[in-house]
Amino acid sequence: MSTLDGTPAEGTRGLYPFLDEYEHEHADQIPDTAEAETEARRSAVEKTGEIVRLRRWVGAESAAELAACAGEMAARFASGGRLFSFGNGGSSTDAQEVATAFLHPHRGPALPALSLTGDVAVVTALSNDVGFEVVFSRQLAALGRPGDIAVGLSTSGGSANVVRAFEEAARRDMLTVGLAGGGGGRLTELSELGVLAHLFVVPSSSVHRIQEAQTTLYHVLWELTQHALGPAPIPRAHDPG
Repeated sequence: MSTLDGTPAEGTRGLYPFLDEYEHEHADQIPDTAEAETEARRSAVEKTGEIVRLRRWVGAESAAELAACAGEMAARFASGGRLFSFGNGGSSTDAQEVATAFLHPHRGPALPALSLTGDVAVVTALSNDVGFEVVFSRQLAALGRPGDIAVGLSTSGGSANVVRAFEEAARRDMLTVGLAGGGGGRLTELSELGVLAHLFVVPSSSVHRIQEAQTTLYHVLWELTQHALGPAPIPRAHDPG
């Protein structure tokens, strides 16, 4: 492999030429392994404590609305409704987990759910031909119907395509459920306008802590929805007659 000017590069180090200069300047500085381990341990304990406190706070503040939201979701599912989830980046992965939790649960009845981030062909076609801001709203326009559920995740609350999706979902009389971080961003505005039926905001500036708390939120929603739907019916034994 060689660099752009034709000189040979030594593996991936050729991508980071400044590392050689840094190592040369700090060649006499031997890293303190014990100090590094102590710092790593301290950081891990601090982050663990932070997410535990944040989850407890969100649980206490949102308990009543989580129960109300799950009750509405259960009613929609019981009437034949389906769940559509969406988000960007790490939130797209969470959106897929939301759909999986409902569609393929480890216990309880399977419920119809689809992640709008899963079809790469559709997402890239809409992004290329129309615009990235419509990748979710266009799918809801084609698939969504009254009685369905739209669950959108955004750590900032400001993702344009998530906002557009909720606006489309509200026009179609879908139940709209948003998960955001920080101050809620544009999703807070949608909540105030009545576009969002339920909004759960994780008050943190750390994307990592927000996503960890959001994971707890949507798993609690799944648990409460299953509880509201009641136990799955026991299949009747086949009578060979």
